[in-house]
Amino acid sequence: MEKYLTILQIIFAGAIAWVSDRLGILFPLLCVLCVLMIADYFTGMAASKAEALDHPGDKKYGWDSKKGARGILKKVGYMAVIAAAIALDYMILVMAGQMGLDVKKSVFFGLLATAWYILNELLSITENAGRMGADVPDWLARYIAALKDKIDDKGDGAE
Repeated sequence: MEKYLTILQIIFAGAIAWVSDRLGILFPLLCVLCVLMIADYFTGMAASKAEALDHPGDKKYGWDSKKGARGILKKVGYMAVIAAAIALDYMILVMAGQMGLDVKKSVFFGLLATAWYILNELLSITENAGRMGADVPDWLARYIAALKDKIDDKGDGAE
């Protein structure tokens, strides 16, 4: 049994190393995004529970499985958008190579989309903390939103 566990660990480590090699800088950012998605989900559940305690008997407050399922589906959608952005980056690289053009950046759209979703998750976590009753500095939410706007501008080609 221990031998099989070791083999599984080797296969898993090899797969992670291969994916990390293929994605480059995107891999650690995607790992951060996944951790933040989980944190956002649980802080959202905690915030819903806190609101339910503050408003007993009111059905519009509290944890709802439909809201939770919608949140999970939204996060799956985030990953689909990032996958599409990565595919666009790959397509541009391949086409540029076929046309004899030298493209310096291997990731652009994937990086922008991932960074945008990381900031989105950070903003959601701070909002959830506020819903739980925590004092959240106004400047923090404004700064995260400003960074998100900067990425939007970069993606629009404004900079």
